[in-house]
Parts: sequence; structure tokens; C-alpha cells
Amino acid sequence: MADSAETDWVSRFADEVISEAERRAPGKAIVCASGLSPSGPIHLGNLREVMTPHLVADEIRRRGLDCVHLLSWDDYDRFRRVPAGIDPSWSEHVGKPLTSVPAPPGSPYGSWAEHFKAPLIDALAELGVEYTGISQTERYTSGVYREQILLAMRERRRIDAVLARYRTKENGEPQEGSAEYFPYRPYCELCERDLTTVTAYDDDSTELAYTCACGFGETVRLAEHDRGKLVWKVDWPMRWAYEGVLFEPSGVDHHSPGSAWIVGEQIVSEVFGGRQPIGPMYAFVGITGMSKMSSSKGGVPIPSEALEIMEAPVLRWLYARRKPSQSFKIAFDQEIQRLYDEWDAVGRKVASGSAQPAESFAYDRAVRTSAGPLPETPRPVPYRTLASIVDITTGDEEQTLRILRDADGLTALDEARPRLDRAQRWVDTQLLAEQRTRVRDNPDTELLDSLGETDREALRLLAGGLDEHWSLDGLTTLVYGVPKLQAGLDADAKATPELKAAQRAFFALLYTLLIGRDTGPRLPTLLLAVGADRVRKLVGG
Repeated sequence: MADSAETDWVSRFADEVISEAERRAPGKAIVCASGLSPSGPIHLGNLREVMTPHLVADEIRRRGLDCVHLLSWDDYDRFRRVPAGIDPSWSEHVGKPLTSVPAPPGSPYGSWAEHFKAPLIDALAELGVEYTGISQTERYTSGVYREQILLAMRERRRIDAVLARYRTKENGEPQEGSAEYFPYRPYCELCERDLTTVTAYDDDSTELAYTCACGFGETVRLAEHDRGKLVWKVDWPMRWAYEGVLFEPSGVDHHSPGSAWIVGEQIVSEVFGGRQPIGPMYAFVGITGMSKMSSSKGGVPIPSEALEIMEAPVLRWLYARRKPSQSFKIAFDQEIQRLYDEWDAVGRKVASGSAQPAESFAYDRAVRTSAGPLPETPRPVPYRTLASIVDITTGDEEQTLRILRDADGLTALDEARPRLDRAQRWVDTQLLAEQRTRVRDNPDTELLDSLGETDREALRLLAGGLDEHWSLDGLTTLVYGVPKLQAGLDADAKATPELKAAQRAFFALLYTLLIGRDTGPRLPTLLLAVGADRVRKLVGG
């Protein structure tokens, strides 16, 4: 067990799970679990359901213990509604299992469930998440849970009594359970939907009678029937006992009074003879500029979309560095540049040995798993620099390599990949048209002719120093140094309010002459991208 003073939240949960495993099931593989319903886009908030147990399971594996991360696809859940943008005729499938609903129009997948599972499966592979996938459709329809279903039906009054503790009458008093409660809902044999009502059940013969809203009805032997499922508040604790789950997080919505997590603690012990897993509540994940995410609203970024604009270790880091109870945001706008600056700074601190323990743990969990390191960019040029370059060059690889050679001494673009490709994708998909950088073709002669002698001298100093300072650091020194020279100050003089004002005015003039607006990418990067000869032409030098 690790020293808690020198650990992160992942290590602390791993300690707790390992201790609990020694009490509950010594010598057996430790089971961590996640559950996702592929009813729609599985977004970046849902990813926390997977990343939290993944990080804990991976830490347990790092310690040399056998640990399984189960990912239950709740693909036997009912299709609840037709999302906006889908042919309204899909309403005929409402109530069917997700695996029985056709995929959205144009999809290559065989069902609604497979369509929404596929992008997450690809994303988890890229993120290095090792798991064992379980289809609840396969589990239920193959009869795997038959004994658990029969047990739940025998104990239906006990289950109803547990649920009744959380039901209230109008006067606030607890409401007693009903003898007519049934924890199993069949899918109709005729229409395949769950618009069914169980009308009778015999414990001895296991004969179950039901009617459906479609008009169909029948009597089946539940000991042989595999076209239905336990209701969610019974299904979840049943699986805890069946799988021997020791760790499974859940969202805030599962922790309110009467929720599946709360009642599940009693049902798993009183009915199925198991114990509730260690289960931290996790907070929501947001997107910069967006409110709390909900997959029902549509248009919410999914993990594969985040991985188009950021490298897998960076996305892993966002989930590893925050406790599950802490909410955080993922940047799809220009904040991604600041995020990458922070990521690179942490990497340098870890490399130099100056990082705090929590920083080192989170960084290590981001860049590798127990199976080995994740792919990394050989020469991690700052993301904001790459974004500026591909914006200015409109993705021209020859020009991009020229600039990167001048800026960082790269000899091939592959040295900057995959980060370069992520920055290119960000520019292509996230940068608004009005934010794109377009270098002027010809000098703004009207502006140049209107300048006073101070501005003309500043431009001459800049143009004359380009060749000598032609590197990212050198050009940084030059653009900040020109106003200092004009003020009679040394190059290393500290900035005064007056000097800062002069620098801002000089920068705005350069931006206007180069790209026609008074702000833009970092000036040193912009100058490198434009090229010395063209800069001199545009600034009248």
C-alpha cells in the first residue's frame, strides 16, 4: 500500500479497492466496472464513467495484481425517443432494445447500438484503455442471468419493500409496496417493444403472463424466456453481485434519494447476497463555452472528436489530474493553446524533477499505462506555434517545414507529429473564419505614407534586424526590443507602463501592415511564417 501523503486520488482508491478485495474475495481477480448506454452519442462527460475505473484498474495492474475492467454496454435498454435530425419514422422503434433498432440513415452499422458504440471503441483504443466489453443484449438473450431473474421474481415483494422506503404519499409518509410489483419487463414477442404489463406470475411453474399495448398477449415460462430484462434499479445491483464488482463510479444523478445507487445498496445485499462496490460520485465534464453536457441534446463533442484536436496523453491527463468529485472543462476553442502550454510546462517540470508528487502521478498516468507508453510527438513544438503556422500557410507542408526549420530546427514534419496534425485539425474545424490569418499580398501604402518619423524608424529597426534575429527567440527579442531602443533603454530593461504602451502600439502597427487587423498570432511566429523578404516588403523596409 502506498504512502497516502505521497499519492494521488488514483492511488488512494487503488489502496482501498485492494484492501476490500482481500476481505471479500482473496486470491481472485479484482473487478472494476463501467456501464454505458449507446442510446446516442457517448460524449466526453460519459468518458469519465470509463476513465475513472480505468485509471484505478491500471494502477492495480501496475502493482502486479490481476485486475479486470468490465465495460457493460447497456445495449438491451429501450430506445426512448427519436433524436432531432432523424427521420420521424424511427418512432416506430421506440420501446425496442437498442440492438433491434436500425442505425441512423447512412450508417454502415447494423444497429443503433453498434453505430454509437463504434466511435468510442476506437477512441478507447487510442487512449490505451484496456477493458473487457460485455453486451447486455448477449447476456440477457443467451440466458446468462436466468437464475438471477428467477431469484428477483421470487423476491419481488422484498424488492418492492425496499423501493417503497423511498416512495412517499402526498402527506410525506412512506408508501407501502404493492403485491403486484414485478421487477422483470418482457419485450413483446410480436412488436419487440417493452410496452408490456405483467399480469400474473407463478413462482412454482415460472409461468408469466403479459399483455402489450400493441394488443398482443401471451404466457411464457420465465425459466426459458430470454426476451426481457430486469428493471434498472434491480438490474444494476444484480450485476454487482454476479460480476463481483469491487469498484464502479457513477454520476451525480445516481446519488439522489431513491436513485439506483441508493436503493441498489440494499437490494444487492437483501436479495442477491452481494455487496455494493466502492463507488465514488463523479462530477460533470463541460466544454469551454458550453453548459453541462447532456447526450439527449445532441451536438455534444464525443471523445473521438477531442482526439482529432489533441493527443491522447493530453486528454488522459485532463481526467487523471482531477478527483472524480471535481468538475472540469475541455477546451475546443482557443483555450486549447493555453491547455497545451500548461501540459508542456508540467512535462518540463517532471523531466527536471521539480514537479509536485500529484503532478508527477497525473503526468505519468497520462503518458503511459501498465502495458507501456502511449505514442508521443518526438519534437513537441508549442501547440499555439503549430496552430499559427498551419493557419498562416493554409496547411502547405513545404512552407510549414520551412518555418519549423527556422523556428525549431526540425528537419522533417514527422518530428512534429502527431501534434502538428492535431493543430491542423483544430484550425480547420474550430477556428472561425474571422479569426483566420491572411497575410497581405501588397503593402498598405496609404498607411505607410501616413506614418510619423517615430513609427518609420521602428519599422526600419525591425527590417534591419530580421536577418540577425531570424529564430523564434531572436525575433521575440527583436520585436520587444525595438521600442526599448527607441526609448534609449537597454535590451534587458524592465518594462515600464510607458514602455508597455509603446510595445502594444508597435505590435498593433505590425499586425495591421502584415495581416490587416490589429491582433493575430504571436508576432515572432507570424514573422517566421511570412518570411524576411516579404516582411520587409510589407513594412516598407
